Amino acid sequence: MASVTSLSDSVQQQLASALTATRPEAAGADPLLRRSDRADYQANGILALAKKAGANPRELAAEVVGRLTTGEVIERAEVSGPGFLNLTIADRAITANLAERYADGTGRLGVPNAARPGTTVIDYAQPNVAKEMHVGHLRSAVIGDSLVQLLEFTGESVVRRHHIGDWGTQFGMLIQYLDEHPGELDHSGAVSGEEAMSNLDRLYKAARRLFDSDEEFKTRARRRVVDLQAGDPATLAAWQKFVDESKIYFFSVFEKLDMEVRDPDIVGESGYNDMLAETCRLLEESGVAVRSEGALCVFFEDIKGPDGKPVPLIVQKSDGGYGYAATDLSAIRDRVFGLKADTLLYVVDSRQSLHFRMVFETARRAGWLGEGVTAHQLAFGTILGKDGKPFKTREGVSVKLEDLLDEAVQRATAVVRDKAGKVGLSETEIVENGRHVGIGAVKYADLSTSAVRDYKFDLDQMVSLNGDTSVYLQYAYARVQSILRKSGEARPVPRPELALAPAERALGLHLDQFGETVLEVAASYEPHKLAAYLYQLASLLTTFYDQCSVLKADTPEQTENRLFLVDLTARTLHRGMGLLGIRTPERL
Repeated sequence: MASVTSLSDSVQQQLASALTATRPEAAGADPLLRRSDRADYQANGILALAKKAGANPRELAAEVVGRLTTGEVIERAEVSGPGFLNLTIADRAITANLAERYADGTGRLGVPNAARPGTTVIDYAQPNVAKEMHVGHLRSAVIGDSLVQLLEFTGESVVRRHHIGDWGTQFGMLIQYLDEHPGELDHSGAVSGEEAMSNLDRLYKAARRLFDSDEEFKTRARRRVVDLQAGDPATLAAWQKFVDESKIYFFSVFEKLDMEVRDPDIVGESGYNDMLAETCRLLEESGVAVRSEGALCVFFEDIKGPDGKPVPLIVQKSDGGYGYAATDLSAIRDRVFGLKADTLLYVVDSRQSLHFRMVFETARRAGWLGEGVTAHQLAFGTILGKDGKPFKTREGVSVKLEDLLDEAVQRATAVVRDKAGKVGLSETEIVENGRHVGIGAVKYADLSTSAVRDYKFDLDQMVSLNGDTSVYLQYAYARVQSILRKSGEARPVPRPELALAPAERALGLHLDQFGETVLEVAASYEPHKLAAYLYQLASLLTTFYDQCSVLKADTPEQTENRLFLVDLTARTLHRGMGLLGIRTPERL
């Protein structure tokens, strides 16, 4: 089905035509159309146009009103204040527009694709091999997954990349220990993610104890790093065991998060190892990087340290080793020239902002981020505890991500169980819905906050039925499903001929904004704006329930129309929550 033109776009087009007819020199001027409390829409652009033309704004506004076609879409247009236009939409137009969205059998609700979709590589969800995932890994995974859903929905070709930490000096220690204690990671059968992490944690701690206490082992471990970097087959085989064991664990955590992470999308630091020498050669030959005290560095005039001296990006250390910069620059080369991406999006916390600023600028100087290719770090803030400090356990260590998710599910299951008797949920439904509500609560708390801001992690608030929470939205969806199940012979049927109550109009006009909201959110990488839209939608639905009876409306036709309205609202909630990576249970 073709996309549906929103009411705001229709009004915008009519206003633009009327403006041009009134003042030909105004062709292309923005009418500055906005939703308004005083009318359905308000156009504020005439003030600027009148100033430019040296005209009286109220008189110019009156001329524009005279040129507007009213009746089919715009029911009424009035001049207000110094020259604003207040516009009221016809009830018939609201219902007819929503009926088109309702008829979209693709599930897109008439939402168009982005005007110029391209190819975006999203770098997100980056755990470290042989280490537990903690609360600090949550935001990259949740924000990144939502952006994948949003961009793919708007027609973008998305390449997922999980840049896991799977390379470095610590692997010499681990591989040497495993070599001297064979069988530590060999299993007779499949292991769970928890067991895999337990095995890795036990081995890591034992290797660290030996490394810290035995100088001879430390020497052997450091030699093993050289073997690893040189590609020694036996050393690589041992390294692969750690990667495979870690993936078992990673996949189990991402499954709890209700996220799809595919093995081919996991391209860690090791994936660019063969490119590092060439990356350095290209930078040095082009003069972008220079040798300084034996290290290969890129300098920036506007980036200085506390001593006032320029801070360099070190691409290769003086001992010949490579740092994160060489890997990240090689990844850019691969993503631009290999994957043909025109947008590189990094969902990485704000503490790495300076690093990425220098990496992107280096890539631009080298010509790897040329015209038509953009790189953007979506730098996110920190998760705080209720005390406003970085979220830690009482012992002062980072909270394990699995523990956090398990507790969220437990709390949510208790909330679902408390309400289960009213709707007759089975124990299986209680457990399943508890999982969806708990994980949804964690995701929504993250996504409803602007990514750049810190936010407080408060599970009591997250699983509350009141306020701006995913549970509130999930219950709104389930409530509609309950009404639809009770509707009997009545069926949702749009009735454009019916007059709409104020609560119906408000709900309908907000539903019409879903498409433009999704496109705006995808283009600006701001999922919190979609969360805000959905919360307002659920709030308008609650007001509608309070003011408009659905199953006991005045006429059968009114019942049909209201069933259509609430069904479309539920479909919009379902689609919108899905774009945030959150499930909407049918019964709660």
